[in-house]
Amino acid sequence: MPILILPLQLRNQISAGEIVERPSSVVKEIVENSLDAGANCIDINIERGGIKLIRIRDNGCGISKDDLSLALVRHATSKISTLEDLSAIVSFGFRGEALASISSISRLSLISRTAEQDEAWQAYIEGGNQTVRMCPAAHPVGSTLVVLDLFYNTPARRKFMRTEKTEFSHIDEIVRRIALAHFHISINLIHNGKVIRQYRAAAKENQYKRRLNSIFNSSFLQNMLNISWKNNELTIYGWVANPAFKGKVNAIQYCYVNSRIIRDRLINYAIRHAYQDLLHGKHQPDYVLYLKIDPHQVDVNVHPAKNEVRFHNARLVHDSIYQAITQLLQKSNTALLLKTLTKNNITSLKQYQRIDACDNYLYQSIPCYKKLLPLLPVLSRTIPPQQVSYSCNMGNQKDTNELYNKIFPHSNPYIDRPTPPLLQSMQSILRQDPIRSCYSLCRVMMIHPPCYALIEWKKQPALVNLTMAERWLNQTQLTLLEKERHSHTLRIPIKLALKDHVSLAIYRHKLMLMKMSFDIQRYYDHIIIKAVPFHLLQQANLQKILIDMLNYLSEHQVLSPTMMAMWLAKYLSTQHKQWNASQARQLLTDIEQIYPQFIELPPRWLLQPVDLQAALAALKYD
Repeated sequence: MPILILPLQLRNQISAGEIVERPSSVVKEIVENSLDAGANCIDINIERGGIKLIRIRDNGCGISKDDLSLALVRHATSKISTLEDLSAIVSFGFRGEALASISSISRLSLISRTAEQDEAWQAYIEGGNQTVRMCPAAHPVGSTLVVLDLFYNTPARRKFMRTEKTEFSHIDEIVRRIALAHFHISINLIHNGKVIRQYRAAAKENQYKRRLNSIFNSSFLQNMLNISWKNNELTIYGWVANPAFKGKVNAIQYCYVNSRIIRDRLINYAIRHAYQDLLHGKHQPDYVLYLKIDPHQVDVNVHPAKNEVRFHNARLVHDSIYQAITQLLQKSNTALLLKTLTKNNITSLKQYQRIDACDNYLYQSIPCYKKLLPLLPVLSRTIPPQQVSYSCNMGNQKDTNELYNKIFPHSNPYIDRPTPPLLQSMQSILRQDPIRSCYSLCRVMMIHPPCYALIEWKKQPALVNLTMAERWLNQTQLTLLEKERHSHTLRIPIKLALKDHVSLAIYRHKLMLMKMSFDIQRYYDHIIIKAVPFHLLQQANLQKILIDMLNYLSEHQVLSPTMMAMWLAKYLSTQHKQWNASQARQLLTDIEQIYPQFIELPPRWLLQPVDLQAALAALKYD
């Protein structure tokens, strides 16, 4: 058979098969065009599941008369114009194929008017015919697109359509996803003349909750945790499942990248990874997650229906999501533990602990638990509850173990492992004297740029050098992990190109890297990093840190783990060039938990009291 060029109409129908899978695909493409037009009110009218009629009206900017017929031509768009535009796409549609593909398998009518025009115009095209009929019409500013008899000229596709109820359920789901991404837009969905959904525009947070409750149910927000996390390259916010509640088999799972609904295995894996010790079997975590990232760092042109994206730095996205959710779950577990202690054990605690007159009496009156806090996130993932024993006076052993089992109900699958050194550290901490001072470093009054915090310490003002404090904290954690040999195996190993100086450095410092809990394997032209110290896992851009670390190793003939910890601590402390009060409180809280002796006698490089005598003398008057 000779090679032939396919007729234009057949090419359009093949293209339509890639974009228009079912009536819900038409709704998605048209509504996204309305969003690109700046509409804040969209009405969707459906008949017979979308097979008979799809009518979508918006109040966007509209299409001028001169561009109306051109909008129905393939690869005609106003959203991109150069090749460089593809590297940073901010609109939902950009290929210019949607309307042309839909018109090739239906009877399509497009009515539109701009604010500059006195009258609206209507364009009509049927079955992929190249002739577009134009006529004046009555219409407010905006557009209305009508799709009649979908797949009327492609019976092979139409016979595979499901029932009217099934097809409309897919449309309902598409509208739900769009409503979750655009709270500020009002959307009305009508089926066979009956109003099914009315999503009113929401401008405030309490109105967000109202929309979420209308989309799911009234208990959705009660069982979810609000997540808000940000670094220089990525912002993550939304809602994730509360670990106190078991997930469902059919979980609520929605993920958006720059307000675009996507299905991404990398993101799903990162979320499941964060919940790996909390949900078991077929249970899945619920989440509605939003990611904001630089458009230059994500490629949305990898799927005809734009359901998938590709990230320039997939490792950063994975680790950021894992870190954000892990930190939130740790805070949730800590809050649950304190709540349980308060409710069930406050009577017995008063028998053994003195209640200090400070802001958080419970927190200060349990110093052994206070020093245990930084170890809980690790212990909850590495130690079965049955292995935990307490030697401080917090009630009898049986009651304490029962409390721990309530907070961490799922035993660890790796119960055959020996007791980790971190457990021994915890036990030694609990043997110490439980009575501590009620003074704290965490009463931050103001930040003096760029890195000094004015705090209240021992009832007098003092200045803290936050950069030096963070450097010391990082070094202490890395040194502790080096002594404990506590590494974390990466679920997705990092692969880096191997250079000669890096290869020699890895060979030269092999023993030191092993002591630091790194697992680096060399191959012919690359290296694979399989494990890193646990503290490094919390950093967002892990790949960049490892590259800079290997370059640093190549510059030295001899390095000890202590010197390596000092360099890493200094490197990690440079990320805060401008501190805020929230970051300062978190840092000082971490220091108190890990090394509470700082409260009694802080070193001079960390804290300096502020002398108010000169200022007080100047304010005196006779």
